[in-house]
Amino acid sequence: MAIASFADKGADLELVGITKRFPGFTAIEALDLSIPAGSFFALLGPSGCGKTTTLRLVAGLEEPTAGRILIGGKDVTSTKPFQRPVNTVFQSYALFPHMTILENVAFGLRRRKVGDPVAKAHEALRLVELDHLAARRPAQLSGGQQQRVALARAIVNRPALLLLDEPLGALDLKLRRQMQLELKTIQTEVGLTFLHVTHDQEEAMTMADTVAVMNKGRIEQMGAPEELYELPRTAFVANFLGQSNLFTGQVTGSSADAIVVDVAGVPITVPRTRAKRHAGEVTIGVRPEKVSLLTEAPAPDSARNVLGPGRVTDVSFSGVSTQYLVQVPGVGELTVFAQNMVFGPVVHEGAEVWISWNADHGFGLEDDPADGPRFAPDDSTESIAVQRRIALEEELEQA
Repeated sequence: MAIASFADKGADLELVGITKRFPGFTAIEALDLSIPAGSFFALLGPSGCGKTTTLRLVAGLEEPTAGRILIGGKDVTSTKPFQRPVNTVFQSYALFPHMTILENVAFGLRRRKVGDPVAKAHEALRLVELDHLAARRPAQLSGGQQQRVALARAIVNRPALLLLDEPLGALDLKLRRQMQLELKTIQTEVGLTFLHVTHDQEEAMTMADTVAVMNKGRIEQMGAPEELYELPRTAFVANFLGQSNLFTGQVTGSSADAIVVDVAGVPITVPRTRAKRHAGEVTIGVRPEKVSLLTEAPAPDSARNVLGPGRVTDVSFSGVSTQYLVQVPGVGELTVFAQNMVFGPVVHEGAEVWISWNADHGFGLEDDPADGPRFAPDDSTESIAVQRRIALEEELEQA
């Protein structure tokens, strides 16, 4: 029985034309993806977008309907999971309760008859700062410590590719943020390739070098976290990766530097380099934290866009900032995030306000407002039954 050879450094991953169909629905359609060796890559998307199916295909737990999977340049599409240089860390830790922490980490090394498994296990535990607890059993550790043990158990095998399937989902907020930073540090130190699957936008942006936002079996946009946030290409990315105020209107003016879009009779300027479409009906937007809330109509300024007057319909305190919902006639409801520099809200519900933002902070999407949905809805009972079976099998595997 051939066992995967494990490496001292990460390997690149390439998916070529990957399609995965289940009876009644398509989970992934013609997916092409290339992940460089040694990178921290996040696959981000909502439930049902195909991200977990992609991870299972890479791990060998599912077979693609079409396409190829290459790890380190080697085609592994037809190989079994144990023949691939891949390890997976799940949300459920799946530690052996009757073994010590050291024995849990050394277990895989002993099965593969790797030399000096105890020393290597101690080294992995030192990496996650738990070597001082090596003699304890899983029940004596906190949830965060157990997750570190699961990570050490995966890293100790030196897989060329480490798959992380929502590994921090069961942790509380403070511990999750701490683990995000630790995971990134560990990945940098060991030099392996990390593929992290998550629906948590903050988690993906905090840890990953590159983020791919997935929607309905395809990648909507891929790039550095800052690029995706500042310049989303589609409405889905703009609203899934944070929040956005989006407007649709006709382009009424254009120059070498900017386009002007008519939004409910008001000219809104967007830099040409930040807009994907420059003519016809377009969708433009601005992030809520880029917007200022004004209690008086501002003086005309070509460098700033202004909408209003509007009426504040809701005020929500969230700690570092306050969220204001503003209803502007002809435009709709807009969101404003204002940092809490003073005690209490700047304005109260019912106040008349104007909203303004620097024209350079706007962006234009490549979406055509006239486009319909990408996939036809499929609510057949067979499709629903298959999806439920897959979800149940995943739960049983992680139990």
